[in-house]
Amino acid sequence: MVQGLDGVIAAQTVLSDVDGQAGRLVIRGRDVASLAAGFRFEEAVTLLWEGFFDLPDVAGLAARLGQARQAAFGDLAALDPVLLRLEPIEAVRALAARLPDDETLDGALAILGRVAAFTPAVVRLRKGLDPIAPDPARGHAEDVLRMLGAPSDPAHVRALDAYFCTVIDHGLNASTFAARVVASTRAGLTSSVLAGFSALKGPLHGGAPGPVIAMLDGIGEPAGAPAWLEAALARGERLMGFGHRIYRVRDPRADALKDALRALALAGGGDPRRMRLAEAVEHAALDLLRRRKPDRPLDVNVEFYTALLLEALDFPPDAFTCVFDLSRAAGWIAHAREQAAGGKLIRPQSLYVGPQPIAA
Repeated sequence: MVQGLDGVIAAQTVLSDVDGQAGRLVIRGRDVASLAAGFRFEEAVTLLWEGFFDLPDVAGLAARLGQARQAAFGDLAALDPVLLRLEPIEAVRALAARLPDDETLDGALAILGRVAAFTPAVVRLRKGLDPIAPDPARGHAEDVLRMLGAPSDPAHVRALDAYFCTVIDHGLNASTFAARVVASTRAGLTSSVLAGFSALKGPLHGGAPGPVIAMLDGIGEPAGAPAWLEAALARGERLMGFGHRIYRVRDPRADALKDALRALALAGGGDPRRMRLAEAVEHAALDLLRRRKPDRPLDVNVEFYTALLLEALDFPPDAFTCVFDLSRAAGWIAHAREQAAGGKLIRPQSLYVGPQPIAA
C-alpha cells in the first residue's frame, strides 16, 4: 500500500512537470525561471488556459480581468464584521463562495477578479482602513498593489508579477489534487477552486510562509542565526522554509523568487537589512541541516523567499496564503477544466484495517 499516494500517477496533464530529483519545474513548456523573469500574470494565465477556453489576446484578457475585479468590488457589502474577525483566507474564501459555478471564461475570470479585489480589501478593513476600488485599466499585479495601498511603481509590480508567475501551478500538489477531485464530479469551477482554497490553507501546504517571518523576527540579527536554529532543532521544531515533499534538491522557485527580491532591492524596494538576515539564515540553516540530518536532502523551498518578497511588497504575514491564492487559482481552474474534459470520476480505494463483525 502507498501512503499519501506517493509515486501514484493520478492524472495526465499538459500543465506542469515537477522533477524533484533535478530541481526543475516546467509550466506549459516554459521553465519557471523564464516565466518569473519575463511574464506578466495575464500572460501566464493566457499560456496556462490555452485550449481550455476560447481566449482573447493578452490585452483582451487583461481588460476582461480588470472588469472582473471591478465587478467583484461591488460585492464587498457582504463582508460583515463576522467575516472580518476570521483569518483573511477564511474571509476571502467565504466571499468567493458566493459565486455560482460557471464553466465559461467569464466565470473563470470572475473567480480571479474576486480573489484579487477581496484580498487587499480584507487586509485594509482589518487595519481600520477603507478599501480602495479597483482600476480596470491597470494590469493585475499593479492594481492589486494599488488596492492594498502599497507602492505600485514598476519595480514593485515586476516583483509581484514574478511571484504570481512562479507559483501559478506546481503539478499535482494537495490543493490542485483536491480541485481535480471536485472537478471530476462535474461540480463546477467555483466548487473546484474552493476545494483548492481549503487545502492550501493548511500549514503543511500554502499556509506555511507566514511562520518564516516569525522565525526571522525571532533570530533578529545575522550573527544570531546559528544559535537560534540549533536551539529550534533541539526542541524538535521544523525550520520553516526548508525541505520539500517532492524536491530532493533546491526548489527552483526559491531561486526565481530570490532573484525577484534582489531586483526589487536594486530598485530601492524592501529593506536591505532583511535580505542580509535572510541570506545569513539560509547559509546557517543549510549548514546545520547537512550536519544534523545528513541522510535527508533538505534545502530551501518556495516558502522562504515567498515570505521575504511578500513582506517587501507590504502584505502582512496573515494574508500570505491569500496572495498565493491570487495566482494559484488560475492553476486550479486550468486543472479543473482539464480534468472535466477528459478525466473520470476520481475514486481511489481504501484498505480496511478495522475490526471485523463479531459472529452471532
